[in-house]
Amino acid sequence: MQQKTINFENCIDNQKSVFAVLTPEEKENIKRHLICNLYKKGEIIFKEGDKPNGLICLSDGKVKVFKEGVGGREQIIRMAKPVGFIGYRALFAEEIHHATAVAIEDSATCLIEKEIVYQLLRSNPDFSLSIIKAFATELGFSLDRTVTLTQKHIRGRLAESLVFLKDTYGFEADNATLKVYLSREDIANLSNMTTSNAIRTLSAFASEGVIGIDGRKIKIIDLAKLERISDLG
Repeated sequence: MQQKTINFENCIDNQKSVFAVLTPEEKENIKRHLICNLYKKGEIIFKEGDKPNGLICLSDGKVKVFKEGVGGREQIIRMAKPVGFIGYRALFAEEIHHATAVAIEDSATCLIEKEIVYQLLRSNPDFSLSIIKAFATELGFSLDRTVTLTQKHIRGRLAESLVFLKDTYGFEADNATLKVYLSREDIANLSNMTTSNAIRTLSAFASEGVIGIDGRKIKIIDLAKLERISDLG
């Protein structure tokens, strides 16, 4: 991270961001008040029970958001990428965080204070609509995941998780290796299964020629077959 130049203002200037609809003056006002932080891999960005102070934008890196369940087992409920938001539900619901966010690689965030966000929501209807659309899209994804994690069998759940990681983070330069390196435990927690089941299912996919495994690196060899397994559930 130290050798990498972080463009913290990317959250505001990125055309795919909800802030793209703001006027130049409104963007400059936000930039003057950004609170930016660097996190090492494994560091907590916020934890369950914390009170949100503002809207957190992920400027660089990758983050998992998880909730602790029965017996202390994690359930990953979100995987964030730049320039996505984390922790916004608690902010707008005016509640404490009900989940924990951890950097899964060196990451950078920008926090926009609550009052500045609320001021923009009141003064700029296009920004309000942009926020609503982003949150509604995320809600739709969460609803689909709920059905997946409760109705699909183990193979279908794991296949969908791998397709989801591909859609979220993309491939390395070889156009096959997932551009995210998760532990077997994280893959299990993303797929709502035990770590031992995740290991066995990954090995089965590898023996069937669907994926290739090299440590934490996973190469998708037959994407069409992986998608079929996911669709069949």
